[in-house]
Amino acid sequence: MFPVWLAIIYGAGIVGIIFALLLARQVLASDRGTPEMQDIAAKIYAGAMAYLKRQYTTIAYLAVFAAVAIGVLLAVLKTPEGSTISPVELGIKTSVAFLVGAICSGLSGFIGMYIAVQANLRTAAAARRSLADALTTSLRGGAVSGFLVVALSLMGVTTILLAYGGLQFNDLTFANPQTATETVNNVLSSIVGFGFGASFVALFAQLGGGIYTKAADVGADLVGKVEAGIPEDDPRNPAVIADPGGRYVGDCAGRGADLFESTAAENIGAIILGAVLYKLSPNHSVAWLMFPLIMMAFGIVASMIGVLLVRPSSRPHDPLNDLNLGFYVTAFLCMIAVVGGSFWMLGDNGYSDAGWKFALCGIIGILTSFAFVLFTQYYTAGSWRPVREIAEASKTGPATVVIAGTAVGFETTAPSTLVIGAALLGSYSLGNSITGLPLGGIFGTAVATVGMLMTAAYILAMDTFGPITDNAGGITEMSNSPQEVRDVTDALDAVGNTTKALTKGYAVGSAALAAFLLFSAYLQAAKLVKDPKALVPDPLVNLADPVVFVGGFIGAALVFLFSSMTVRAVGKAAGGMIEEVRRQFREDPGIMAGTSQPDYARCVDISTRSALKAMIMPGILAVATPVAVGLLLRAQGAAGMLMIGTITGVLMANYLNNAGGAWDNAKKYIEAGNLKDENGNVLRKKSDAHAAAVVGDTVGDPFKDTSGPSLHVLIKLLATITLVLVPLFV
Repeated sequence: MFPVWLAIIYGAGIVGIIFALLLARQVLASDRGTPEMQDIAAKIYAGAMAYLKRQYTTIAYLAVFAAVAIGVLLAVLKTPEGSTISPVELGIKTSVAFLVGAICSGLSGFIGMYIAVQANLRTAAAARRSLADALTTSLRGGAVSGFLVVALSLMGVTTILLAYGGLQFNDLTFANPQTATETVNNVLSSIVGFGFGASFVALFAQLGGGIYTKAADVGADLVGKVEAGIPEDDPRNPAVIADPGGRYVGDCAGRGADLFESTAAENIGAIILGAVLYKLSPNHSVAWLMFPLIMMAFGIVASMIGVLLVRPSSRPHDPLNDLNLGFYVTAFLCMIAVVGGSFWMLGDNGYSDAGWKFALCGIIGILTSFAFVLFTQYYTAGSWRPVREIAEASKTGPATVVIAGTAVGFETTAPSTLVIGAALLGSYSLGNSITGLPLGGIFGTAVATVGMLMTAAYILAMDTFGPITDNAGGITEMSNSPQEVRDVTDALDAVGNTTKALTKGYAVGSAALAAFLLFSAYLQAAKLVKDPKALVPDPLVNLADPVVFVGGFIGAALVFLFSSMTVRAVGKAAGGMIEEVRRQFREDPGIMAGTSQPDYARCVDISTRSALKAMIMPGILAVATPVAVGLLLRAQGAAGMLMIGTITGVLMANYLNNAGGAWDNAKKYIEAGNLKDENGNVLRKKSDAHAAAVVGDTVGDPFKDTSGPSLHVLIKLLATITLVLVPLFV
């Protein structure tokens, strides 16, 4: 008999993929605009796809090498105490799972980016008709990536769990419930490699894409807008083709791989804890393992409804309200699902009060996503004090713009800390109060994490909406479209900047909750808990221990060094781009006169070579550091690195993401004519205030699109790599 739970999981996954394909078909079948628009879009597509193919070829070589290295390391170990799997079998299974996770992660990012590149042309064409049509086209183009990512992650984790023998496929039971924990842990010690493979690809995809796009963006802005005084996306600027192509590589492919590994790693962490509860619960219910997968399945359906309900009015209004409405509907449906699922799956497992308490934990997770969306909007949208404060600072020059933006970025760490802390304490307390349930508090945080991630498909649609609308604006500018068309794309672009910022905040929040979950799973796997059956776990990790303290110091330093390397990489690549744009302007006066065409291919090549070269060292640092700490300081030192590295990484990512987003929207706030001087004159483009804001924007570019997003991946990579290699550390 085919279990109903598997029917729900695979049914939702298949429906999600079909829905994504239908959206892609609808987008591809829409109007492609004028011949000029099609010509510009073709150049952007060619540059982006050429880079992406080279990037994924490089990542493929690195992934194969890493898979072989993991397999060899695990194969030469002694069999862990109590394990029923041989070291060679463990090494082979982990390597295969690593490669499957890497392939799925890369595939989801690649396909999503391909559709997004196609959607920018259709959005530009739709802007000639109405803002409503352009918004619908761009959101549905972005949703393709969101649904593919979540569906592939869900089915990938489930398939490997079944294929590796964790559960009997026909009835989801174990032959011997008392050995079920060991059986599942043996399986999970292999399939954690799936999450590690996804994290591995996501890190390099985000790093390379972020360096690529920001090298072009910074070069185009500083030379074109500040020095030459030409508009953004002016076709006379040699860097304007590399810039939009890079947005897709970093914001679409990179973010797709990022959220793929987020959902995969967090589901695996929850299943590891569920395996322990399966053995300890009176009726040995497999619901403890299946619950996170079922909730993700319901989240796909809720996100589909949310996307379909975004039908903007033709009347003048703020497009952000339409996107927010879709998110609110999605979140509300997820609340209903998590409450129903908690009572259905967890309320009848021998603990009378588990159903309603875990339901509240799930609601806490969903409310956490609400909080991150709202306070990120506050700090990065032009309607509120922080962005306006930065815009006002532009009147006195670029130095005060940088100071004001830095202050805003630092400020954003406070609300994020309070929200994450409240979510963890609230969900832990609720789970811990369930009568007689061991590890109830930790599993409560797992349910909160699952609740937050239920909206991932819709969140990723909002994220990809940003680069689609940004590039649609570039196409209208470069194709000399009428001003009213550009006004539509400008309005969507400003909203897209905010949605990109808030989705990065969402990613950081989910990473923080997941990091605590994965850290708890690591303590269980490394046997760093005095009594695994205790109602409240007592970890054998003490910050007063010099080994743990030093491990924590290294984790914090890793975040700063990693951020330094990524920002420096953008700076060096942007320097090469600036010199090239200046050279072309200097040697070919016909470019500025409009009588000759710039050498776009040369700028694309500079971004490509710079990104592929510069992404290697930060990636190696991120992978090698936890391995070295685990080997030298053993399991307890790695635990300290995980704790402090995660905390530091979350705060740093918030600072970088929100400061960069605020600087960007302060520039757009001025371009929209919202800033006036002391005499009441409107300050727009080509004013000194605007030039100062552009400098602030370029400082923030590597923050929000390279270093910040890459830290999301680093946080989860630390957890997955230590889980995979925990046999080495103990």
